Amino acid sequence: MTTPEHAVVTTTTDTEPKAHHLATEVINARLAACAQIYPVSSVYHWEGKVEQAREWRIDFKTRASLVAVLSDRIAELHDYDTPEVVAVPVVGGGAAYLGWVTEETAG
Repeated sequence: MTTPEHAVVTTTTDTEPKAHHLATEVINARLAACAQIYPVSSVYHWEGKVEQAREWRIDFKTRASLVAVLSDRIAELHDYDTPEVVAVPVVGGGAAYLGWVTEETAG
């Protein structure tokens, strides 16, 4: 199997303005070509209890080679103690779209 050239990096935050701030900072730094923001309902363990919260999920479309730098930048900007940062390889997709992701990211 070949190494994927692109990835989707996901994080969440507790307000829509914070999500837009994170997305704008990352896009301005050209660490991702696109950020999609949408509301989610999360259920998770935290400090020994099951919690429920409304959060805002951000999916960043980026180059695989930028995942580590993007992950570090999300951690710097984030106000959660333990922010979600998950990268999923893109194993296929439209050639034109993936070419655009490559062109619009630093690298």
